Amino acid sequence: MKPVNTALCSFGMSGWVFHAPFIVTDPHFNLYAVWERSKNLAEEKYPGVITYRTLEEMLADDAVELVIVNTPNYTHYEYTKKALLAGKHVVVEKPFTATVKEAGELIELAKKQNKKLSVYQNRRYDSDYKTIKKILDEKLLGDLVEAEFHFDRYSENISPKAHKEIPGPGTGTLYDLGSHLIDQALQLFGMPESIFADIRIVRPISKVDDYFDLLLYYPKLRVRIKSSYQVREPLPGYILHGSKGSFIKPKTNIQEILLQAGEVPGTADWGIESESERGLLHTEKNGDVIREYIQSEKGNYGDYYNAMYEAIRNDKPVPVSAEDGLNVIKIIEAAFKSSNEKKVVEIHSKHQ
Repeated sequence: MKPVNTALCSFGMSGWVFHAPFIVTDPHFNLYAVWERSKNLAEEKYPGVITYRTLEEMLADDAVELVIVNTPNYTHYEYTKKALLAGKHVVVEKPFTATVKEAGELIELAKKQNKKLSVYQNRRYDSDYKTIKKILDEKLLGDLVEAEFHFDRYSENISPKAHKEIPGPGTGTLYDLGSHLIDQALQLFGMPESIFADIRIVRPISKVDDYFDLLLYYPKLRVRIKSSYQVREPLPGYILHGSKGSFIKPKTNIQEILLQAGEVPGTADWGIESESERGLLHTEKNGDVIREYIQSEKGNYGDYYNAMYEAIRNDKPVPVSAEDGLNVIKIIEAAFKSSNEKKVVEIHSKHQ
C-alpha cells in the first residue's frame, strides 16, 4: 500500500478540524505539505509536514498527489484549476464554485487531465443524515409527502472570518450552510422540477444573506430547506411526513464538537450520538401504529477519505462527484433568481 501524499491549501479551522485529523489517522494517506503564508501551525502540530509559503511552490512539488482546496469560497475555482493543471487530484470544499459555469469548466479540465475531482460534502457522513436516509431507504413512512430540513443558528455577531462577511462571489449563508442541505436533498430526492426561494438579510450587522427559505417542487413531494442566524430555540433538523407516518430528528453535530475539542477520530464510539438526540418515528408497521425513538446511525467523516483513496489508487468513483457539486450550485443560482424576481423558477436538467 502506497499512502497518498496530501497537501492542504490552508490550516485554519477547516484544515485543523475537518481534514488533518482524518488524513493523519488514515494509513492510506500522508499529510505531506501545507500552504501557510506566515505561520507554522501545521508543522507544530504534525512534525515532518512541509510548509510552503506560496501555492505555486506547493504545486510544483512532484511528490504532492492530492490537493485539498479548503480556502475561502471565492478562491475555489482558481485554486482547483491551478491544482488540476499541475497534475494533482483535488478535493475542494463546498460550495464547489461560485457559479455553474466555473463548475462546468473544472469538470471538463479534470477529465482532460485524467485526475480525480471531488467536493468535500462531509455532512453526508453525519449521523443525523445517515439516520434519515435509512428511514427513507426502508420505506418506513410510506410515500413521502413533505420534508423539511433546517440548519439554524443564533448569533448577534458576524463571523471573525472576514471573507465570509464581505459581499462577493460565493458568500452568504445559502452558499455556506445551504450547500450542505441542498446536497442532502438532492441525494435523497434527486433534482427538483422547480424552486421558490426567499433569501434575505435579517440582522442589521450582516452584509451578506443570513436567512433563506427554499421550497423544492417534485411531482408528488415538496421539500423545504431553511436556515437563519436568528433562531435561539431551533426546530428539529429533519421533519419527514409520509402516507404512513412521520419521522422527526434533531440536527446534531457530534463529530464537529469532538474535533473542536481535540478528540482524535477512529475510536470505537466515534460519531455516535447521545440517546437524547434520537429521532422520533411515528408510523405503521404490519398494521400496528408505533411511536418510538430510533437509535441513530454512526457518523464518520473518515469514510469520505476511505472512498477517496479507492478512487485515486483503484480508479473507483469519487465519494462526492464534481457533477453533484455543480447541481448544488445550479440550485443556488436558481434560488437567487427566484428570490430576486419573486417567482417560481424551473430547474433545467442540463447545465448551461
